Amino acid sequence: MSMNDPRNWMWSEALEMLARADRLHREMFQPARRAPCWEPPADVLETGERVLVLVALPGVNPKQVQLAIQNGELLIAGERLLPPELQTATIHRLELPQGRFERRIKLPPGRYSQPTSAAVDGCVLINLPKVRP
Repeated sequence: MSMNDPRNWMWSEALEMLARADRLHREMFQPARRAPCWEPPADVLETGERVLVLVALPGVNPKQVQLAIQNGELLIAGERLLPPELQTATIHRLELPQGRFERRIKLPPGRYSQPTSAAVDGCVLINLPKVRP
């Protein structure tokens, strides 16, 4: 049989469609993947009383940033979105990352009390007071 015979190309297309359906079915039932995100740059400083983490997050409200200490790491997560006024604007240049961000930072050994955050010059300053034994 030649490829000019409609039965051959129809069979080929049917097999291709079945393979695509099988692939989509497998992808749908895989465990949920984490959404893609970007990592903001950060500085980590330590004093005798605290660890300070300065994260470059211009336009992000520190109250909207999630902070957690897990397995000796500080987890910093949130989302940077365009202000509603700019969502319909014509964009000529967009260099600052948008969307979900997440950053894990290894902390110096020790125990810390609940982290707090504040806005400082376009950054989020995270304060981790050390817990003394």
